[in-house]
Amino acid sequence: MKSRADLVFRILALSTLVFSLGTLAALVIDVLTDGADRLSWSFLTNLASRHPEEAGIFHALAGSIWVIVLTAMLALPLGVSAAVYLEEYGTRSRVARFIEINLANLAAVPSIIYGLLGLGVFVRLMGMGRSVMAGACTLALLVLPVVILSTREALRTVPGSIREGSYALGATRWQTIWHQVLPMAFPGILTGLILSLSRAIGETAPLITLGALTYVPFAPDGIWSPFTVLPIQVFNWVSRPQAAFKENAAAGILVLMGLLLTMNAVAVLLRDRFQRQNRT
Repeated sequence: MKSRADLVFRILALSTLVFSLGTLAALVIDVLTDGADRLSWSFLTNLASRHPEEAGIFHALAGSIWVIVLTAMLALPLGVSAAVYLEEYGTRSRVARFIEINLANLAAVPSIIYGLLGLGVFVRLMGMGRSVMAGACTLALLVLPVVILSTREALRTVPGSIREGSYALGATRWQTIWHQVLPMAFPGILTGLILSLSRAIGETAPLITLGALTYVPFAPDGIWSPFTVLPIQVFNWVSRPQAAFKENAAAGILVLMGLLLTMNAVAVLLRDRFQRQNRT
């Protein structure tokens, strides 16, 4: 009975995998068919235009890079610090238990709720306006639970003997965490960060809610500039009635996929590098 049940579960898992890969392949082929001819250097370097043949994606690409870099700079130190406190210092305190209970709930909150929070706190209360910084702060809150949970899992993979050996040599708890635990856990931390940023780079609802523009004829030149991002630009083009804008949208999706794959490739290379360093 047990072997038969295992066989059924394996067949279901394989079927799900084949269905998912087939659906993804169909979507990619459809986007390539519609947008491959539109990809060019001028498409990457031109700004927004009301004429589809002259429209480019440079402003949205620059906005996405600004927002994602700032999101990583905000979410990584906050998330790692919170995870280190929960895992290494506050495992028995009431504050730590309260945070742990709410982390899973925060990870399941719809993204548009974070957009409303960013609109009320960052845009209006803190006076950031509809800027790149406001968008990055909102997305940092969105991905923070994922960063904390993945960092905690990475810290748990570090053997206890590493900590005990460091203590035996006279190191303090902080010295042990900084020089031994975090370097060994960094590949897992980096993986969790990239997964969370991969979610953030495709978000549209929270950024539209806090006031990101759908038509921006300029690229952001600082953290306080108005901005748009690739998903919003694709949404704007899809909503246009002209067929040429649909081709632009397909090409924009390809650019977004390329940016996402580049992020994942860099994460894999860095993770493998740090894993080799830890082995030596």
